[in-house]
Amino acid sequence: MARVVSVFLPTLPTDRIRRADPSLNPDTPLVVIARSGSKRWVAAADRAAHKLGLRVGMPAAKAQALVQGLTMVDADPMADSATLERLTLWALSQYSPVVAMDPPDGIVMDTEGADHLQGGEDLMLSGLVNRFRARGLAARAAIADTWGAAHALARSTDRETVIIPPGETAKAVNRLPLSSLRLPAEIVGSLRTLGFATVGDLAVTPPAPLTLRFGPEVGRRLDQMFGRLAEPIDPIRPADLVEVQKSFAEPIGAAETIEKYLSRLVRQLCLELEKRGLGVRRADLIVHRVDNTIQSLRAGTAKPVRDIAWLTKLFRDRIEKIEPGFGIEKLSLSAIIAEPLVEMQSASSLIEKQVTDVTPLIDVLGNRGGQRIFRVAPVASDVPERSIQRIAPTADESGATWPLHWQRPPRLLGHPEAIEVIALLPDHPPVSFTWRGKRRRVRRADGPERIFGEWWQRSSEWVAVRDYFVVEDDAGERFWIFRSGNGVDADTGSHKWFLHGVFA
Repeated sequence: MARVVSVFLPTLPTDRIRRADPSLNPDTPLVVIARSGSKRWVAAADRAAHKLGLRVGMPAAKAQALVQGLTMVDADPMADSATLERLTLWALSQYSPVVAMDPPDGIVMDTEGADHLQGGEDLMLSGLVNRFRARGLAARAAIADTWGAAHALARSTDRETVIIPPGETAKAVNRLPLSSLRLPAEIVGSLRTLGFATVGDLAVTPPAPLTLRFGPEVGRRLDQMFGRLAEPIDPIRPADLVEVQKSFAEPIGAAETIEKYLSRLVRQLCLELEKRGLGVRRADLIVHRVDNTIQSLRAGTAKPVRDIAWLTKLFRDRIEKIEPGFGIEKLSLSAIIAEPLVEMQSASSLIEKQVTDVTPLIDVLGNRGGQRIFRVAPVASDVPERSIQRIAPTADESGATWPLHWQRPPRLLGHPEAIEVIALLPDHPPVSFTWRGKRRRVRRADGPERIFGEWWQRSSEWVAVRDYFVVEDDAGERFWIFRSGNGVDADTGSHKWFLHGVFA
């Protein structure tokens, strides 16, 4: 079943203006003013303006009278549309093969066949909203079975993310206001005059009288929201996209037939990429069915490739996920992300030692989803938990190394865990410690190794220190523990003990 994500950008015009002009005071209310003839009104307001009671549609003169020092900027619909288009293209490359603009303030995407690459719907939505926030953009996202339901839920709640389980769309939208149906304002006003207040009120009303009075639009929007009428998403496509297509005079549906034409499309795509000196990093297969619905599959690679057999295999392994329904009328294969690729002649094993290429394994694991493939690399920092970072599995070596003059545990905990310790201050190692409810007696210990805080980056660590010990218990297990502080001066730390790593 298709799952649709709607992303609502409630303050897109004001966020765009603030990003373009960093000199604007973030605490000063900002509104965007639209005009038609001599009439001027608030077209958009930022969060600070909303808190002061300014609303979209309010006359500009009233807004200016209510708030002294209000920053007012003329609306620029073309700039807003261009910004929305750039964000939509970015979402296309990151989240789903089927992404489209939902003007004037949203993005819509069909995540079927791609959400597993983000770790599931929950992680996908929260990550999406967080990445918009990092760009200085407020966003709310909702996922449901239909475009209409997701669109309405994203705009009818203050929650950043809303997830409606499959099959529960009707229950979730019944209490939404009529304005969430994407109907013209005149029709919404007339429906309210007749006593309708929510989507549920309309859903239980016979459609014939509504169609007779308001035309087919009300019934169409209801059917789209409840999934009775398909609402296909026409995906956006970059101008320089490398894409190949195959249309069929007679619909196809057998897996063997799909695989045959997929192989041909992969060959055509690789030939086009070769002409441009590119290799594919992320490819999308879009399946257009005769019932006006589409399905999609996405495959990624760890490095640019033009290997026809390998790309075909990545898609062939997932062909069973395609549901042809009444038949497929067109297949489209595109390289959403392509990077320069220069062919290199491999050296003879008689001259150089052959290095095993693990990128095929990375590709297979990455396309299964549910997990992120990464490599751990050192960072120039004395503080242990800051001395590592996750990088792409095929990223180049940075040249940095970890300290070699002291032992480091192969397993470093994500966060140091508090332990109870019996020890003689200030410099003696523990006699025993209790970790996760189990008391351990220390047989051997080495240390202390004193690590100072990064005072040049954080003023709070000006005098902070840690004293680390490598200890071994009665069972022969070895641990890396530390005391926060020097054991004498309280300003250097809390003098509490923590376990930070485990040796093999």
